[in-house]
Amino acid sequence: MNMHTVPDQTTINGVSYNTKPGQRPVLVDKCATIPALFKQRCQSMGDRTAHREKDLGIWKTYSWKDYWNHAKWIGLALRELGLERGDVVSILSEDRKEWAYADMGIQAVGGIASGVYTTDSASQLAYLINDSDSRFLIVEDEEQLDKYLQIEDQVPGLLKVIILEDEGLHDLSHHRCMLIKDLYQIGWDTDIQEPEAFENEIDEAQPEDTALLIYTSGTTGMPKGAMLSNENIMAAIEAGARRLSVYETDEQLCFLPLCHILERDVSIYFPLAGKCIVNFAESPETVFNNLQEVSPHTFTAVPRVWEKIYSQVLILMQEATPIGRLAYGMALKAGAKRGDYKIKADKVPTGVAINYWIWDRLVLRNLRRMLGLDRMRRGGSGAAPISPELLKWYWSIGVPLVEGYGMTETAGLATMNTRFENVVGTIGQAVPGYDLRIADDGEIQTKGLNNFQGYWRNNEKTAETFTDDGWLRTGDVGRLDEDGYVTITGRLKDIIITAGGKNITPAEIESRLKFSHFISDAVIIGDRRKFLTALIMIDQENVEKYAQDQKVPFSNFASLCAAEEIKALIRTEIDAVNKEFARVEQIKDFRLIDVLLTAEDEELTATMKLKRSYVEKAHGHLIEEMY
Repeated sequence: MNMHTVPDQTTINGVSYNTKPGQRPVLVDKCATIPALFKQRCQSMGDRTAHREKDLGIWKTYSWKDYWNHAKWIGLALRELGLERGDVVSILSEDRKEWAYADMGIQAVGGIASGVYTTDSASQLAYLINDSDSRFLIVEDEEQLDKYLQIEDQVPGLLKVIILEDEGLHDLSHHRCMLIKDLYQIGWDTDIQEPEAFENEIDEAQPEDTALLIYTSGTTGMPKGAMLSNENIMAAIEAGARRLSVYETDEQLCFLPLCHILERDVSIYFPLAGKCIVNFAESPETVFNNLQEVSPHTFTAVPRVWEKIYSQVLILMQEATPIGRLAYGMALKAGAKRGDYKIKADKVPTGVAINYWIWDRLVLRNLRRMLGLDRMRRGGSGAAPISPELLKWYWSIGVPLVEGYGMTETAGLATMNTRFENVVGTIGQAVPGYDLRIADDGEIQTKGLNNFQGYWRNNEKTAETFTDDGWLRTGDVGRLDEDGYVTITGRLKDIIITAGGKNITPAEIESRLKFSHFISDAVIIGDRRKFLTALIMIDQENVEKYAQDQKVPFSNFASLCAAEEIKALIRTEIDAVNKEFARVEQIKDFRLIDVLLTAEDEELTATMKLKRSYVEKAHGHLIEEMY
């Protein structure tokens, strides 16, 4: 894969691109737009497998030719039904191959694809449709269709609603609704009548065209639509390709919401460059089973998933025989010694390598196979901070896990560690072609072609997001070392100023707490207070196992959190973390959140991060108790 530069006004592969003076499009394999790259890949890969998906419990394969045809039919049909260049189409569905088909089909005919989380309510859906002025809505099934039917009078701008699954909808008769099979038929008919239409639409795409509209989580108000151009995504693809090794034989697992830029990059756009196979998980609930079945070569997840895998191993070890626990301990010790060298890309001493080789064959290889990590060449963590100790544990068991960083506004990619350039505890170095600086107030600011176009119809917020000299304000606070590695210490808006005037960034403390296999998440409280406290979400599985082993009575999650023995357990974990911080940064009191949170709750994002403002509001009574 090569990066090329071209004149300001140029023709590439017979297609003319209208670049601004001084601006030159990013090219991946001589393609300047996402649709052009999609076209090239589908034509060259043909019957090779692009996707795998389960149907009635059996993994089935779908080719690049399938990808091309279905995207073409969707794109042409939408155009036939009234979609114009620059119009928005919203997609409300779990991950599946049709998500990718729709994404490519929409963009190929000049539309803008916008994902909607399946956990969003009907009222949230109405807001997103109206704010984006979506002309079409694609929904997965009857459950998601019901949300539209609740708000259909509030979204008069929609022309059609397309349904992917017809189960329970065979008798549906609605002037705005149609099944995907009927949309395919329209596209197929149009293709027969205009055999060059789809390719001609693709050739009209320009690097500066808006390709995606991705709504932020809206933790500080209504969600804002971030506009990402073809150029933004192509720059992210190029940067990722230069930093990460990808092979055509690679398989990966898609399970995070495709509405989120991280999964969109990893499972739709990066595979266009890498030509690799994407396996779609059956659902977020089955991801660990699907991971075992697929055993991917690369796997990118949020810290919560990596923490969950680690917790599963701890539970298994607690239930193992004394000999089994001893063997695991010895193997982990051997792995940790080797990991200390591998994590820094240093040569492993012969004695350390031999000792690891023995324990790897006795224990660690079987452990990786059981977890579905036996073919893992590289694991990635993003979207939230991950504990350095957790990263080291994965390297110890023979799984190279590295941390990267990006935002929707940076097209999902800004900095990255790799297997060979890695500093644990940092988010890596700026990716190729991207600049990064630390402002006077500690804010991380970036500049490069990855940076988004701005917020949809919101010039005021767009202006606030960029500095006067054109740098993107990330809102994250951090530091930069002499080798260019970046460490995030927190969010600018989350900095706690205690009653004594001490500035504290809570993210570092929260990250350390979450390494405890009894703590799932934590929110540090203390702004304008005399001391710090914490709201804690316990890890249900591990704490329940502890309660059963210690014969602590409980009947449900709330009673588990209320048990004095469990509070004492968490107190012990907090005390251990407190020893690592200065007195002013130590947690004096805590409360347990006694409800199980899911992505459908306001307190949790779709990528399983606690929303600080919502948590503080929802559990304000617990906070007041501590003070």
